[in-house]
Amino acid sequence: MFLKVNRDGIIEGLQKSANIIPAKTGAAFLRTIWLKAENGTLNIMSTDSNLEFMGSYQAEVTDEGLAGVQGRAFYDLVRQLRSDQGELVIKTDGENQNLLMEQKARKYTFPVNDPEWFQKFSQFPENGTVFWSGDFLHEIIEKISFCISDEDSMEAIACLYMIPREENGTRSIEVCGLNGHQFAMFNFVNDDIADLLPAEGVLIQKKYLAELKKWLTADEIEMAISEKRLFFRTGDKSETFTLPLSYYQYPNYYNFLAKLNDDDVSKLQVNRAELVDALGRVSLFNTDSNRCAYFTFGEGEVTVHSQGQDTGAARESIGATYSGDLERIAFPTKNLIDILNHFNSESVTFTLTGGEAPCGISGEDDPDYKVIVMPMMIQEETYYTEDNA
Repeated sequence: MFLKVNRDGIIEGLQKSANIIPAKTGAAFLRTIWLKAENGTLNIMSTDSNLEFMGSYQAEVTDEGLAGVQGRAFYDLVRQLRSDQGELVIKTDGENQNLLMEQKARKYTFPVNDPEWFQKFSQFPENGTVFWSGDFLHEIIEKISFCISDEDSMEAIACLYMIPREENGTRSIEVCGLNGHQFAMFNFVNDDIADLLPAEGVLIQKKYLAELKKWLTADEIEMAISEKRLFFRTGDKSETFTLPLSYYQYPNYYNFLAKLNDDDVSKLQVNRAELVDALGRVSLFNTDSNRCAYFTFGEGEVTVHSQGQDTGAARESIGATYSGDLERIAFPTKNLIDILNHFNSESVTFTLTGGEAPCGISGEDDPDYKVIVMPMMIQEETYYTEDNA
């Protein structure tokens, strides 16, 4: 192998490749970044045995070849070099035992890993692909992933669920996340993706979504699905990111969604920013044993309060519109702040089905987005009163 390449032309690809490999632990072959010079390009490849990244970057190739190096060290070195100091010369020695990298007077040597470690990467399907907006997919992941369980042992609810739906002749796609006490659902219309998805939908493990988000840009991407994997490729076909699909039975979430349409629900409409600000101050009085914000409903307002044995108490009232019979309810404060920050609407509506039953949150400017949160059992004790002040 012998090639010359611009440092800035490959640094982003090296970063994306290094992102998915183990930093220090794990098998050596999984900590490898593979460099393959062919047809005037430098191909950069890595895998953690599940995720796969492949990128092709323009280079001046004199001799073609393949070399695997310790990925994190190689990336860290190139990251610290400067492009204005000249091109990088990358070559292997005669025995293909070492990879040599030079930049003017700078010379570095990396041992080359056994080429038998190289595993064939999944090939992007060239048929049945669709183009999609990268920033829109990023937005969907952002709106859903915080509601997905972090526990791999939870199987289906540790995954993002995407499924095509059809109702009254209208086709849409539902994207869902569930962790046992929170649920998020986003709907959008895209006939091409609806055609691409299998009828039973696809499941993507949460642990893969973070790396997918890092790879995505605002540019258009190409998407494809095989029996076992989901493929993404940049519009210019220079980079490919693939991940495995999971096959679990996703829970039937329509059971608790239906409760939001019951006749006896209570509804609270409140300014989202005002509520987030109030909750932020109220959360300062939460403790490990009492991490809730308690809502009390009155005419034209909602009162939010919290208290702790060592922290004191906080109480704030803000203007609101309320209808229903429910007098009080409690939510985990920080979880509720997180939920509200995923909305764009000026005001949000809480659909309350009971003091310990699912609560739906929606907003006028987020018509395709809905979050459900489970209230907490009210076990309030009075540690601090104004009489003690």
